[in-house]
Amino acid sequence: MKLQVTNSPFTQEQADLLNRLLPTFSESQKVWLSGYLAASQAVSVPGASEAAEVELHSDQTISKEVTILYGSQTGNAQGVAETGGKMLEGRGFQVNVLSMNDFKPNQIKKIQNLLIVVSTHGEGDPPDNALSFHEFLHGKRAPKLEELRFSVLSLGDSSYEHFCQTGKEFDQALEELGGTRLYPRVDCDLDYDEPAAEWFEGVLGGLNEPQRGNAAPSQATVPQTGETEYSRTNPFHAEILETINLNGRGSNKETTHLELSLEESGLTFEPGDSLGIYPENDPSLVELLLEEMNWDPEEIVTVNKQGDVRSLKEALISSFEITVLTKPLLEKAAHLSENKELRELLSPGSEERLKEYLEGRDLLDLLHDFGPWGVSPQEFISILRKMPARLYSIASSLSANPDEVHLTIGALRYESHGRERKGVCSILCAERLQPGDTLPVFIQHNQNFKLPKNPDTPIIMVGPGTGIAPFRSFLQEREEMGAEGKSWLFFGDQHFVSDFLYQTEWQKWLKNGVLTKMDVAFSRDTSEKIYVQHRMLEHSKELFEWLQEGAVFYVCGDEKKMAHDVHSTLLEIIEKEGNMSREKAEDYLAGMQQQKRYQRDVY
Repeated sequence: MKLQVTNSPFTQEQADLLNRLLPTFSESQKVWLSGYLAASQAVSVPGASEAAEVELHSDQTISKEVTILYGSQTGNAQGVAETGGKMLEGRGFQVNVLSMNDFKPNQIKKIQNLLIVVSTHGEGDPPDNALSFHEFLHGKRAPKLEELRFSVLSLGDSSYEHFCQTGKEFDQALEELGGTRLYPRVDCDLDYDEPAAEWFEGVLGGLNEPQRGNAAPSQATVPQTGETEYSRTNPFHAEILETINLNGRGSNKETTHLELSLEESGLTFEPGDSLGIYPENDPSLVELLLEEMNWDPEEIVTVNKQGDVRSLKEALISSFEITVLTKPLLEKAAHLSENKELRELLSPGSEERLKEYLEGRDLLDLLHDFGPWGVSPQEFISILRKMPARLYSIASSLSANPDEVHLTIGALRYESHGRERKGVCSILCAERLQPGDTLPVFIQHNQNFKLPKNPDTPIIMVGPGTGIAPFRSFLQEREEMGAEGKSWLFFGDQHFVSDFLYQTEWQKWLKNGVLTKMDVAFSRDTSEKIYVQHRMLEHSKELFEWLQEGAVFYVCGDEKKMAHDVHSTLLEIIEKEGNMSREKAEDYLAGMQQQKRYQRDVY
């Protein structure tokens, strides 16, 4: 509805300004603004109650206290929880936002309003900082929660088989324990900003429902803006300063060291944080898509709900994901095609065939395999996911490199179903970016992967391949701080001669004492493959001594195999050197996690 003098309290000039401005807002910006305006009104309400409960009738009260618990591996869920918490505070609620790891489970009986924001990790697993709370709610010690009102927001990736599994499990567990939903669970794909904002609005309605609009807010806090205007929804265009191939001649790999300028962005980060990049698709793949469908590359299409328009070619390059197939995408595509084989692939009983088809194929395969498609380009792109950001562990310290951020990116290339495939962002960085070009970026803060506050604390770092990135930032930071704590690095790759990433920097730090000890494993240089976990076992006695001294243990890199093997090896070392049973060793490691002495940045 357009604002006019006749349907609003605004002057014509104000209405014209608002009509131009409002359509440009994202959903999250609208939510923030509504919270801000509500707060500014609430602070001027005379006699607004300071109590945590607001009286409705003589026999009815409503709690204004809300607890938001987040389970987050990379920081997405934490960011959503904190943003939503500020919005609710602006609406007069007393909000406590906590990591599940920092919440005492036995306190749940005292909570009346609980919001869960949780991601799903790996193959349907809870994030590391959600493990203990997840186990508690699904165990025999979980209490009945008839007085609890709750809602769950799940973050996930629909290209994975167990999409939003952890959120579904929390939702079911709370229901089975007797809780009542404030608002139905919402499952978010990679593009989560708008559904998350809508979920918070729905939750707000549930929280306010018993009030019937009669109660004044208990308190109001105006949401605080961050230090910079740039964010995930408004990325900064960072200039490329330098790109370097870190691998030597003859290597099977290509690892790009990328340096970007953050000058005048106001963006800040700490070691352990990540940089998000919105990449562009390979123009040659887009050309093949346009040829397959015989579409006009210059046809104008609308790319979002805000009504932004672009040429079809530009939209396919920069706005949409075209290299990954998901079940939801195929289900939508089936409505645009008369192809019986596609419908059969999605029918009950064909789950394994579908899973096999999705693996290693892209949008071009889908268009080629299940045509003809009697739809317009606009109809087809409307079913595509937005281009998701790629997150990379930051490989530099802001203290050591002011106004810069460095990344370590492994180029992804492979053959699949008769075609060469390329990683979207990694190959953009390796092949098509030049100094002077720009990339849309944002900072993803990750409180689950941080240096110890006490610089005298020993640290043990395990980072094979590109998993080395955050540990470069750790040591740069500790050098700047003059940290006295011991440090031990385990690094592995294929060949010593061609794949020893940042070799001269580690040697410099070993020489000046910033790095106390380093062990390397080059798997292709020996007849029997040696990995970082083998080096850990070779030094099991000393490694356990470091743990007993309070060392923090970090792992970064491949989640599916490496991180699993390192975890098993760490348990084995604790069991052997601590003379413990397997159960006691698992308790020891769980205690380390609880104390934030076992931290993982795995993908």
